[in-house]
Amino acid sequence: MNLRDLKYLVALADLRHFGQAAEACFVSQPTLSTQIRKLEEELGVTLIERAPRNIMLTAAGQDVVQRARRIVADVEEMKESARRSRDPESGTLRLGVFPTLGPYLLPHIIPGLRERFPQLELLLVEEKSDVLLQRLRDGKLDAALLALPLHDEQLQAQFLFDEPFLLAVPARHPLARKKTLRIEALNEETLLLLEDGHCLRDQALDVCRLSGAQEKSGFRATSLETLRQMVASGVGVTLLPALSVHAPIVQPDGIQLVPFTAPAPNRRIALVWRKSSALEDLLQSLGDVIGRQARAQLPPD
Repeated sequence: MNLRDLKYLVALADLRHFGQAAEACFVSQPTLSTQIRKLEEELGVTLIERAPRNIMLTAAGQDVVQRARRIVADVEEMKESARRSRDPESGTLRLGVFPTLGPYLLPHIIPGLRERFPQLELLLVEEKSDVLLQRLRDGKLDAALLALPLHDEQLQAQFLFDEPFLLAVPARHPLARKKTLRIEALNEETLLLLEDGHCLRDQALDVCRLSGAQEKSGFRATSLETLRQMVASGVGVTLLPALSVHAPIVQPDGIQLVPFTAPAPNRRIALVWRKSSALEDLLQSLGDVIGRQARAQLPPD
């Protein structure tokens, strides 16, 4: 068994196609297929269910692939650690961010990151939180910006900032006349929320539970911008994170934003990486810059 064969297996598990996996690994399809069979023979189990148009992992295959991912990621981190010891702030960093944060945070932090880390190439990946977490565990990301809390002993989280929510209401809504409001004011409201898979949905549901508000039935938005336009059209009210309403974001006509009195509902944003990462010192410095830049855009506590 060698590292190359484990990489072949991981590629096949990801792509579920021998030809595509071979291409991704820069080998011929017969070579990849032969090495996978040799790996099966060595382990004494079948890893892949082979059908004409369907490649599936067996139960044993799923376990081996999970372990292979960790091994491959550890070896890559070993190589990265050696290279970073020579020049820790150069090279490429794969950073994940979820959709209801990325478009509103990144314009504020990228200039500061470029100034502080001029030799660092940031590869940004925008996905829902569950996808980012899995890619982080699999070694496909170096770090991710995520909302706390997290419950994973493999991961290290550096708290960066609290982002308060504002209530977005149609301009003619009774609450639109309020300068501020308490969370209890939502008791009789029904909120427009995002579809399943968005962490903002879970955060908004927490606010609903605290305030007694309900979710508007029959509607789940696919994006924050859809929520914003629905409120402007008078369909209902929703919660918007503070950075999503910060300049240069322009609010549509017909929408009024009302802040909450302290303690305002919020979400806690952290930079997250694997505890085994060789990039911890760099990531802590990166987190310091991101947190400082983000807090400068938010209202004081």
